[in-house]
Amino acid sequence: MTTTALALAVAWPSEADGGVRPVMVEADGSGGDLMMRFGLPPTPSLLDVAAAVGKPHPGSLLGAVSELPFGVRAVAAVPGRGPCTEAVRLLANEGGRRVLLGGEGDRGTVLLDVGRLGSDVEPLLEAADQVVLVARGGAEPLTHVSAYGLKTEGYGGRLTLAVVGPCPYPADEVAESLAVEQVVFLPWDAKAVGVMNRRRAGRLRTTGFRVTPLMAAVCRLARQLADSREQTATETDAEMQRRLVPVAGDEGVPSWARH
Repeated sequence: MTTTALALAVAWPSEADGGVRPVMVEADGSGGDLMMRFGLPPTPSLLDVAAAVGKPHPGSLLGAVSELPFGVRAVAAVPGRGPCTEAVRLLANEGGRRVLLGGEGDRGTVLLDVGRLGSDVEPLLEAADQVVLVARGGAEPLTHVSAYGLKTEGYGGRLTLAVVGPCPYPADEVAESLAVEQVVFLPWDAKAVGVMNRRRAGRLRTTGFRVTPLMAAVCRLARQLADSREQTATETDAEMQRRLVPVAGDEGVPSWARH
């Protein structure tokens, strides 16, 4: 899951947010991997974001960002279940979600790596524009997806299953069996994964002739997610416009009021 989230951060369309790079957040209650993987300092981290949730002015998520060697901005979680479980619980409440969503003037996309599914992350999934469930392609891991009891109908088209590595089943069969509308395949790509696991600076191409198979597939997925979010926002704006009627202001200047 972490590798997929990092790849999405690399591949996220720059025009989707006016050139603002996304931020990947390790919101995994069982602890993070990025600190150990890249030798990051213990602070700033997910704990700093969670500690600020209850403050009147929690500040920007960007205050806890670390720059990874291949150009991704990330909020890392400390290793270990105890502190991260509490941090994710705080992020999942209303105040935490406000911090993740940012203020009115904030731009950019936040990509959450929530680890395993569970009741502690359900509020985060409910608030997300899009949800990507990552699983291996064999019969056993796909059966585990079914065993989670995920109520797919509650996602209303926001759920995508990303199947990593070889899969003996076609996408439509997987979608029908698991009641998931969208299924995509991501190839296992040792070269791209290697770049996302080493501490020295590297580059993952998203255009041109040297794009690795994983990044090519993730670029398509990122575009699909960004377009779906844009479409949802457009539909929401249209619905709000239908609910707005012009009324006369105090000085005869048109103002707006909800129906």
